Order: sequence, then structure tokens, then C-alpha cells
Amino acid sequence: MKNDGKTGLSRKLGLFSLTNIVVANMIGAGIFTTSGLLMGELHNPFVMILLWVVGGAIALCGAMSYGELGAAMPQAGGEYTFLSKLFHPIFGFLSGWVSFIVGFSAPIAASAIGFSEYLFHAFPQLSVFFDFPEQSLKNIVSILVIVLFSLVHLRGLRFGSLVQDALTLLKVALVIGLILAGFILGSGDFSHFETDGLMALDFGGWKTLGLSLMWIMFAYSGWNASTYIGSEIRNPEKNLPRSLLLGTGLVMLLYLLLNVLFIYALPPRDMEGVIAIGGLAVDHLFVGSMDTIVSLLIAFALFSSLSAFIIIGPRVYYAMARDGYFFKFLAEIHPVFKVPAKAILIQAFLSIVIVLTGTFDQILTYMGFALGIFPILAVIGVFRLRRSGRSVLKLPGYPWVQLLYLSVSLFILMLALFERPMESSIALMTVLIGIPLFFIFKRVYRNRDI
Repeated sequence: MKNDGKTGLSRKLGLFSLTNIVVANMIGAGIFTTSGLLMGELHNPFVMILLWVVGGAIALCGAMSYGELGAAMPQAGGEYTFLSKLFHPIFGFLSGWVSFIVGFSAPIAASAIGFSEYLFHAFPQLSVFFDFPEQSLKNIVSILVIVLFSLVHLRGLRFGSLVQDALTLLKVALVIGLILAGFILGSGDFSHFETDGLMALDFGGWKTLGLSLMWIMFAYSGWNASTYIGSEIRNPEKNLPRSLLLGTGLVMLLYLLLNVLFIYALPPRDMEGVIAIGGLAVDHLFVGSMDTIVSLLIAFALFSSLSAFIIIGPRVYYAMARDGYFFKFLAEIHPVFKVPAKAILIQAFLSIVIVLTGTFDQILTYMGFALGIFPILAVIGVFRLRRSGRSVLKLPGYPWVQLLYLSVSLFILMLALFERPMESSIALMTVLIGIPLFFIFKRVYRNRDI
């Protein structure tokens, strides 16, 4: 097995496993919770479907840009590596710092809590059976899930990727099964697409469209997943960009079909403001209570996503520590399993703290803004990559693909700052706190031999 001598990580992952990691990161709670909220804002099924198409197109633009970056710089770290090499290490550090606090630990905690919530929704008798306060049981289940999957991925990338492959394939099969069963056996009606509602294209209307697109992009997040494990990819120049495009394209198709199914199942008025839109749609399609099945399906989607986050996050911290810009012990590779074991453990610890303190809700409110900054910088990096002659795989669409991604992403950030100044300001403060930390780590670790 080929080994990356500079990192100690082995290049074991092929296109199939990489694509599964992208799919697993993308398909989570977002698709099962946002459509009802979107309809409550838009009141128009055609506009909602159009925005899902636009969101998918933006994600594909990002995937194409990252594919070119990843092919030229196939190392662990994602944006950390791209920004450090193309601009300055401080930008890479700031992206990794935000990922450490917001990008991975918080979604792991949220996914674990979401799993426990849906598990207890499907089996409410669990709290009675164990004769224990329900919230405490949920916390215990959430922590056990984090510990379990952290232990799985401590056993090595080969074993962890096999588990991840199985989870993702089953999750995709369940989603496809729901779509097929709904359209073939369900009692829906395509007349639900008929509407007299027209959206005003004044400032208020554009603001609504922008907010809706922000929620949709949250559901599409994860399209860049395989760039974080570039040091462990076989033939990264081909497999990395292909995994991004295949994974994002597949998820876009599934999202569109699911949203069409939701509208087929429910009149738009009945969808408005409903968070558990999947369960309500299934109840209408099959004229009976299938909440248990749908709850388990969503729980399983969160299960798979949590596993993928646990794979990816430690590779970012490892890359930062290896370069001397983070705690040095996070760069240590397990001598047997060849994974950044201590990085996996510290991420698990932080995720468990978030579960116990309940601060993950606050973190998630500003996560979109904080994490939206650095992909913009990375996509700008494609222009620098081309001008420097370092691009090894020139994907089509340049520069229009990049300009489309940048313009829409900047629009979303400006809207978030205008609509939610408190959360956006906290996100900016999180980034700014990283600046002095960068120089501290540089002074303590990088500038001296420890």
C-alpha cells in the first residue's frame, strides 16, 4: 500500500469509499427538516423546487473548484491546506480553528443528539423501560454513539471506511426505497403543484429567497468532504475530483426527488412550517402512522453523517499540528492503525462536552456564517492556482463556475449579517480570536524544536 512519506498516512481510499464519504456528509437532517420551513416562507412549490436546483448547482460549482484544488494539493486538511499554500498559513489556521470549534465537533454533537431524539420518538417506551429521566437517557445515548464511532475510526481507515461504506449504502437504499414506495404505492396528488401564489420580487421577496437558499445550502453542506482526507486517497488527481462531483450530483438528484415526493404527498398549505416533514408526508402517502419508520430513517441518516464527520475532522487538526500551528500531540499517528488517534480522541471529548452543556444549539445558529467564509477564500484560490501554473487538472467552466459560486455565497453572507447581526458577529469574533492563537502556536511549536 502506497504511503505518503511526508505524513505517515497511507493512501488506501478509492473512488467508491470517497464518494460514500461525500454522500454521508451531505445527507443528514437538513433534507428531512427544511422543506416545511421553506414552504412556510415561499408558499410556492415551484419556487421551492427551483431553489433546490439552484442550491445543488452552487454545490456543484464548489465541488468543481475544490476538485481542481484537491488534485493539485492532495493532502489532508481541506481548506486549511489550500489557504495555507495559496495565500498564507494564517488563513489556513483560521479555517482549521473554526472547523475545530464549529465545523466538526458541533455537528457531531448535534447529529448524536438528533439520533437520540429520533430514537426516543420512535420508541418512547425506552424511558419507561429504563426508569430514568428521559433527557439523561438521551444524553447517555448521544455520548455512547460518539464514543462508539470514535472507537470504530480509531481502528484504522480501512475498517472505518468499510463501516462508513455500509452505513452510507444502506442510508441511500432507504432514501431511494422511500422515494419509490411513495410514488408507486403512495396516495399522493400532483395537483398539489398547482398554485396561485406569486412571489413579489421586491426587497422583501429577494430577502426571503436569500434566506431560503441559506437553509438549502445547509442541507447541501458536505460537498467538499473528500478534500479533508487527501493524504489517504489513491490516485488523488483523478479520484478526489470525481468523488466530489459524483457524490454531490447523486445527493442533488435524491434531494430533488424527495422534495417532489413531499409536495406530491402534501398540499403546500399543509407543509408550511412543519419541521418533521418526512413523517407527515409518509403519513399522508400511506394513510396510517409510519412515524416509527420515518423516525428511524432520519436517525440512521444522522448516524451515518456523524460517522463521516468523525473521519474527516481529525485530519484537519492533524494537518495543522503537523505544520506547527496547533497542539503538537495532535500530529501523532497511531503506530499500528495509522490514524491520527489523539486528534480523534480530542474531537470526541469536545463533542461530548457540547452534548452535556447543550451549547451546540447556539453554535449551530452561527455555524453557517462562520463556515461560509473560508470556502469563498478557497474558491478564489482557484484563480491563483491557474495563474501560478500549478493546476494539474483544469476542470471545465473556469472562471464562470467560480464566479457563480462566489457571487451567491457572498450574497448569502451579506444577508445573514443583515438579518442576524448577533450570530454573525459572534461568528466573526470566533474567527478573530484565532488570530492571536495563530501567533502563539507559531511561537511555541513552529519556531522551536520540542
